[in-house]
Amino acid sequence: MTRNSPQHSRPEPTDEIEQNGFGPELVAMIDQLVETAAKAAPGTHASHRRTALVEDLVRTSLRILEDGSDLGQVKVMERALREMRTAYRVFNRWKGVRKISIFGSARTPETHPDYTAAREFGRLMAAEGWMAITGAGMGIMKAGHEGPSRESSFGLSIRLPFETNANDIIKGDAKLISFKYFFTRKLMFLAHSDAVACFPGGFGTMDEIFETLTLIQTGKSHPMPIVLVEGAGPDGKPGNYWSRWQSGVVDNLVEAGWISQEDTSLYEIASSPADATSRIIRFYHRYHSSRYIGDTFVVRVKRPLSKRQVEQMNDEFSHLVKSGTVDQHMGPLEGEDDHVHLPRVAFHHTKRGFGHVRRFIDRMNEMPDETDA
Repeated sequence: MTRNSPQHSRPEPTDEIEQNGFGPELVAMIDQLVETAAKAAPGTHASHRRTALVEDLVRTSLRILEDGSDLGQVKVMERALREMRTAYRVFNRWKGVRKISIFGSARTPETHPDYTAAREFGRLMAAEGWMAITGAGMGIMKAGHEGPSRESSFGLSIRLPFETNANDIIKGDAKLISFKYFFTRKLMFLAHSDAVACFPGGFGTMDEIFETLTLIQTGKSHPMPIVLVEGAGPDGKPGNYWSRWQSGVVDNLVEAGWISQEDTSLYEIASSPADATSRIIRFYHRYHSSRYIGDTFVVRVKRPLSKRQVEQMNDEFSHLVKSGTVDQHMGPLEGEDDHVHLPRVAFHHTKRGFGHVRRFIDRMNEMPDETDA
């Protein structure tokens, strides 16, 4: 890589500390070190942008020496980076395969209706070609592995003094990843999930569901279906855990004004494992994935909308558009380099109202396939 050529000039640093950082000799040493490592990496193509970011990682790591960080702080930073690298390396082997995170109590007995429902749900999702991600422990986590089987399961275990490290289904598997920190573990759950299913649980389950809802509500995570599921009661009807949760927690928040009514669109209460599966698959009926390019929200779709349907989307969701209109593109926008074969529906987003964004996606999925005559 030629550093002096204009097309390979290093991106401008954005951090003030970085701009006033190391002298030219140390900068050159870091550049040479990373370039040598990139060339030695087997079977990989290191783009200039990727290499430059790794150089920034090295610089950031070296600056810790001058920050006055104590040993404990350095250990947290080093361990967190190592955990993330390990997890990404494992998940990268299954890129392109849809995955669902399954949350729920570790205390659920195997005879409990919730356990039966989680096992059946995992089996149904595996039959649709999905892989399951659970916390690798007992209870709902084990049921979430038992349904799809070991081959279609990932386990993200957390080391706790009072719980087993991993259940016997996922134990010893290459897709079992051990974490010391909850925050890196939760990041990996959501970074690799295309959907989330929550079964009844305690503080940990509530933490997971509210973290997921918060990230989607604030646009910090990509849109995805969140389904709340539980087993049937003695009468064969759905239990009341999630209906009580909604009336006791969510309705209270809406009434007080702490969340908006449209935020309740971010999750769905399913009546059964089959219903939960159907809701998730329906979310991806036309919708494929999405991303931002600046303030432009780009939705990749499996099949295009007709001109009439695009006009309909403009009429119904103008409140999401900061300027311009909802437009359809038959290929990637400038700055996109993945899923280039898919059509796009894009608009300049207000960056607010992500409950309405979920309704925007649902509306596209509801529309029948039409052709422009």
